Amino acid sequence: MVHVSVLVPQGASPGHIDGIYDIFCDANDFLKSTFFQMQLVGVTKAVTLKNGSFTISTDSLIYDVKKTDLIIIPSSFLTDFPTTISLNKELFPWIVQQHQAGAEVAGFCIASFLLAATGLLNGKRCATNWMVMDEFRGMFPSVQLITDKIIIDEQGLYSSGGGYSYINLIIYLVEKYAGRETAVHLAKVFQIDLSRNSQSPFIIFNGQKGHGDAEIKNAQEYIEQHFQEKISIEQLAKELCIGRRSLELRFKKATGNTVNEYVQRVKIEAAKKQLENSRKSINEVMYHVGYTDVKAFRALFKKITGVSPVVYKKKFSKDEAFT
Repeated sequence: MVHVSVLVPQGASPGHIDGIYDIFCDANDFLKSTFFQMQLVGVTKAVTLKNGSFTISTDSLIYDVKKTDLIIIPSSFLTDFPTTISLNKELFPWIVQQHQAGAEVAGFCIASFLLAATGLLNGKRCATNWMVMDEFRGMFPSVQLITDKIIIDEQGLYSSGGGYSYINLIIYLVEKYAGRETAVHLAKVFQIDLSRNSQSPFIIFNGQKGHGDAEIKNAQEYIEQHFQEKISIEQLAKELCIGRRSLELRFKKATGNTVNEYVQRVKIEAAKKQLENSRKSINEVMYHVGYTDVKAFRALFKKITGVSPVVYKKKFSKDEAFT
């Protein structure tokens, strides 16, 4: 039997909690036993969520749970992360204590912020929703954020990418504790692709612009407006009246990308939109975003998105969606 403590932090997503129970309960049905003993745990007997729209009653207070095997932290609908962390700081010592006593801990989606706030992830790898990666890096520089994976297993500390990829992590945990047969059964019941391991195809590149460096922001905007052209660092530095070395250093510090990486990301994002919304061929899209080498374009596209342009078009093109 595996004792599973599902935390109900302030700001938790009721949908995630419901999904957690659905899958683990189906696992128990398949195993014809209460293999996973589920328990809702919090710091109060009732937690009000979504401005009073939901109230969840916990089964136990954290102080009464002396031993557990697996702690699950559901995602949150609150995106003011410093406030969310402050609201839930009473949970952190208990999570650390349980982990030190042998419990594993899983943080779903942006619950990675709560998991990181415990200090358990310092020096370790972690995944989170691609939409909040920059904020995560800023708040937890000692955590190694893995940007493309939807599941990270780091010495009994688990994290998942954005949205419903938490379901992949639940099934991963079920397989670890209850075996492959049970995991495959659940994947079929809930129609989950077990081979999906990257969130790269779903990332929308917007560029980090909250850095406060006005000249670098101008550089970003210049790249975004002229992405179809061949942009060199020398040309960009001249356009902005900045020394090349200074531009390179400041650009990397502000955006997290080199100038060339940023140009590539902008071009590939434009290519993705063309593949999604137009009937252009792969080569036509390639020329549209300023590339002429088919092999180089396909290699770069796959490096950034995790899939080839052909596969991406099949996944997301409006013409391919229901064929």
